[in-house]
Amino acid sequence: MPTSLLIVESPSKAKTLKKYLGAEFEVLASYGHVRDLVPKNGAVDPEKDFAMKYQLIARNSKHVDAIVDAVGKVDHVYLATDPDREGEAISWHLVEILNKKKLLKDKTAQRVVFHEITKNAVLDAIAHPRDISQELVDAQQARRALDYLVGFNLSPLLWKKIRRGLSAGRVQSPALRLICEREHEIKAFVSQEYWTVHLDSHKSRTKFSAKLNEFAGKKLEQFDIPDDAEQARLLAALQGHSAQVGRIEKKKKTRNPAAPFTTSTLQQEAVRKLGMTTDRTMRTAQQLYEGIDIGQGTVGLITYMRTDSVALANEAVEEIRGYITERFDGEHLPKNPVTYKNKSKNAQEAHEAIRPTSILRTPESVKAFLTADQFKLYEMVWKRTLACQMAPAKFDTTSIDIHVGEGVFRASGQVLVFGGFLSVYEEDVDDAEDEENAKLPLLEEGETLPVDKLYSEQHFTQPPPRFSEASLVKALEEYGIGRPSTYASIISTLKDREYVILDKKRFFPTDTGDIVNKFLTEHFAQYVDYNFTAKLENQLDEIASGQRQWVPVMDSFWKGFHKQITEKEGISRAEVTTESLDEACPKCGQPLSIKFGKRGRFIACTGYPDCDYTRNVGETAEQAAAEAEAPTVIEGRSCPDCGGELHIKKGRYGKFIGCANYPKCKHIEPLEKPRDTGVTCPQCKAGSLIERKSRYGKLFYSCNTYPKCTYATWNPPIAETCPKCQWPVLTIKVTKRRGTEKVCPQKECGYAEQIAPPEGKPADA
Repeated sequence: MPTSLLIVESPSKAKTLKKYLGAEFEVLASYGHVRDLVPKNGAVDPEKDFAMKYQLIARNSKHVDAIVDAVGKVDHVYLATDPDREGEAISWHLVEILNKKKLLKDKTAQRVVFHEITKNAVLDAIAHPRDISQELVDAQQARRALDYLVGFNLSPLLWKKIRRGLSAGRVQSPALRLICEREHEIKAFVSQEYWTVHLDSHKSRTKFSAKLNEFAGKKLEQFDIPDDAEQARLLAALQGHSAQVGRIEKKKKTRNPAAPFTTSTLQQEAVRKLGMTTDRTMRTAQQLYEGIDIGQGTVGLITYMRTDSVALANEAVEEIRGYITERFDGEHLPKNPVTYKNKSKNAQEAHEAIRPTSILRTPESVKAFLTADQFKLYEMVWKRTLACQMAPAKFDTTSIDIHVGEGVFRASGQVLVFGGFLSVYEEDVDDAEDEENAKLPLLEEGETLPVDKLYSEQHFTQPPPRFSEASLVKALEEYGIGRPSTYASIISTLKDREYVILDKKRFFPTDTGDIVNKFLTEHFAQYVDYNFTAKLENQLDEIASGQRQWVPVMDSFWKGFHKQITEKEGISRAEVTTESLDEACPKCGQPLSIKFGKRGRFIACTGYPDCDYTRNVGETAEQAAAEAEAPTVIEGRSCPDCGGELHIKKGRYGKFIGCANYPKCKHIEPLEKPRDTGVTCPQCKAGSLIERKSRYGKLFYSCNTYPKCTYATWNPPIAETCPKCQWPVLTIKVTKRRGTEKVCPQKECGYAEQIAPPEGKPADA
C-alpha cells in the first residue's frame, strides 16, 4: 500500500512521476485549479480587508474527492503543483480543503518544487520539501482579487454604455490599447516622399553598388532629396565625372549569441520561426515539460516553461560545454562559461531559463517519438541552448567612400569569417531591414573606377507596422503589462471577445475593440496607462518577495477605482458610441454622425427615426447612391425561388447574394460558398450544417437552409447521436482544462466525453 501521496496539476505529469516513484507513492492530479471565487458580486469584500469567498470548481470536484479519499490512506502528503504563483496557490487551496475536513491533523503536507521532470530532479525535490510560501500565495490572491474587482465593476459599465456581453480587464485593456493606438498611428500617418541616388560600378568581374552619402561637403539626411526636381539636379551635376576610391575603413565585428529562452522570448521565436501562435507554443512546451515516452520510459524533455530567468544551472552548462568540445573544434568553445544577466524581478520565481533537460538528448534522437509541433519546438530550444554557450560570430566589415564630382558615395560590405554560434542557431527579428552584406572587390585608395550607371530611386515613408503576435508579446514585456505566463491568455481573450482580428498575421482592432478602448482611455485613463499597469505588476512581485503586504496594495487601488466607477455612471451611451460628422444628410439635410450598432460602426442621419438614411463607414454618399441605383448583377444565374435577377448586396454581415425582388422574394446566399460538413441538420433534418464566419472571422456552423432553419452551433459538428438524450449530432469542444471532448449541444443534456487529455496548463480563472 502507498504510504505517501504526491499531488500534481496535470494527469499526464502524474503518469510520468508515477514511473519514477514506485509503489510507495500514489500520484494524483488536481486538473488545475480546485477552487475559484464565487461567480457573483461580493466574492471579494473591500470592507473586510478584501476577504475572498471561494467555492469548489464543479468540474474538478470528482478529482478533489479522489484526493481527499487518498489523503485518508497515507502518512505523508506532498504538494507538487507547478513551481509558480498559480501552483503555490493551488497547493494552498488543497491544504485549506483538507484542513476543513480535518484530514491533516496527524500527517504532514509539504510543498515540493522541481523545474524539470527527470528522476533525479524529482527525487531531490521530495528529499528537500518546504512549507507553502504565503508570500507567493498572497501575490496570487492579490492578482485574482484585482482582476475580479476590475471585471465585476468595469464590465457592467461597458454593458450599459456600449452593449451587453463586453468585458474589460486589468491587463487585457492596456494590451488592447496598444493595438488600437498603433492603428490610429497608421491611419493618421502621412507618407512623405524622398529619393536616394546610387552608383553602380565594378572591378574585374565583381559588381557592386554605392549610395550617395554626401554632396558639396554636406552629409545627406533622409529628406534632403525631397522630390523629382532635386534628384534630377543632383544626377545632372554628377554626370560626366569619373569615380575615385577615397577612404577605406575596415573593422572587425563580433556578434554574441542570444540568451537562452525565457517564456517571452520562446513565444516570440516560435511565432517568427515556426509560425505557431503563443497559445499553441505554450501547450506544446507544456507537453515537452510534462514528459514524453521516448522508448526508454517517459521523461521531461525541457525545464519549466514559465520563467523570466536567463540563468542556467552549473551542471547544465558543464554538460553543454562538454558537448561543444566533442562535436566542434576548439574555436567554438569560449574560454569561460557564458553568463547572462537575470532579468527576473522576483528572486523566489527566478527559475532556470528554458533548456533541454539534457543537451545529449539531440532532436534527431527523439524525433520518432514527437509530434511535428513537439519536434520543431524542442529542436529550437535545443539549438538556442547549445548556441548560448558557444563563441561569438566574427565578421570583417568594409566601408568605402567613392568620389564622383562633388558627391561622395558609400559602399558597405560584411563578410562572415567565423560562424561561431551561427553554425547552430540565429535569432529572428520582426520587420527586419536587410543588412548591407554586399560582396565588395579588393580596392585601394586613389584607385579609379568605372561609372557603370548613375540613377535615383523614389521612396515613401511607411507607417509603423501593425503588431504581430511576436511583436505584441515583445511590447507587452517592454511595457511591463502582465507577465510572460499570461501573454498567451491575454491574446486569446482579445480574439475571443472579438476586440481584435488577426489578418495575415497582423492584429487589427475591430469597431467594438476601438469603441471599448476609446471609452476606457477617455474615462479610465489611469487604469489603462502602461506605467500604472507596470507599477501594479511590480507591486505584485514585491508581495511575492515579502517586501509588501497585499491588503494595502489592494486598498490603494480600490479607493480610486471605486470612486471613478461611481462618477462615470452618469455618462450617456450616445457620448460613448456616437461621433459627429461635418456632413449633411443627402436625404433630409440634417447632420450625419457615426454610430455604433450590434454589427459595428455605420454612418446615419441624426434625424432618425424620421429619416432612415445610412451608409457604411469609409463609403461616400456618391458611392452609396451609385451602388443603390446600379446594383451588381450576377450574370448567367437567376433566383431559384422566383426566377428574378440575383444581385450582390450589402448587409449587416457584409456582402451577400440576394434576389432583386426583395421583399417579395427573400432568397439569399453567401458570396463565397461555405464548406459543407456533411452533417445533417438535427433541427430541420432537411439541410446540412455548413461552416460560416461571423463578421469578425470567428467560425460557426449553421443550417444551409437559413433563414428557414435557424439552427447554429459554435463547435464543429459530428454525425454521432448523443448516448444520453439521443440528439442526432454531437460537437467537438477543446478546452485547456478538459482537453478534447465530444459534447452534446443541448445545454440541458450536459453530456461530455473526453477523447483526448488536456494539453497545457489550465487557463487562469
